[in-house]
Amino acid sequence: MKLIRFGEVGKEKPGILIGEKRFDVSSIVTDYNEAFFENDGLEKLKKVLESNPVLPEVDAAVRLGSPVARPSKIICIGLNYVDHCLETNAPIPEEPIIFFKSTTALCGPNDDVIIPKNSEKTDWEIELAFVISKKASYVEEADALDYVAGYCLHNDYSERAFQIERGGQWAKGKGCDTFAPLGPFLATQDEIADVNNLRMWLTVNGKIFQSSNTLNLVFKIPFLVHYLSQFMTLLPGDVISTGTPPGVGLGIKPEPIYIKAGDVIELGMAGLGSSKQLAVAYSK
Repeated sequence: MKLIRFGEVGKEKPGILIGEKRFDVSSIVTDYNEAFFENDGLEKLKKVLESNPVLPEVDAAVRLGSPVARPSKIICIGLNYVDHCLETNAPIPEEPIIFFKSTTALCGPNDDVIIPKNSEKTDWEIELAFVISKKASYVEEADALDYVAGYCLHNDYSERAFQIERGGQWAKGKGCDTFAPLGPFLATQDEIADVNNLRMWLTVNGKIFQSSNTLNLVFKIPFLVHYLSQFMTLLPGDVISTGTPPGVGLGIKPEPIYIKAGDVIELGMAGLGSSKQLAVAYSK
């Protein structure tokens, strides 16, 4: 299945994507939230859909929201592509680097990205994200995929001056409003033949900056589920983003390139669709 949420900000309804058509399943499901995943919502929805119910079609012009409702946490993995380590002059991690994005950063895949007040260095980062399907604590790596609901596209926007030059943790530069556009949809595991071989790309104003493949991940998803669950309980609906490949603005030579108002950022991943954000300046 491919899960979507659609409608105005704060009023999104659950839906599904079949081919190119969108359908409303709000008569079956309240929302794609912690309770949905925790109570075997995916299996229950699948069984209902197998009976071929009549579902209202959703107009393609209707806004898409994040494919999951606000999770308990958004966990990100830093420096998880070898070439990205090299472009940022960072050593390849011996263990995953963990940081958090605020849940208020979550937004729809095609919503505007707001350049924060006093921002100097807003940057892009295409990433593969996955969503937790059930409570996970001290999970064995061999069992890890039993805890994964599915996969989605994520742009882990970062304000590099806040992140690197202001002291403290990376979260300062990661959690700004609109800095976590997710989707367009959540693809369940059966939709993706090989999550370790997905081509990905990102452009700014039509120019390709990132072009890579999930083959190049340092730490794969099963290990990440296992590893994270040693330090915290992962809850149903939690979003985990696996890191970005080379080509971020910070790494451009001879001078970094950062996002300015009016820029258009587009990104996509094999099997997980594409998204597009217009950069706008902060205003009250």
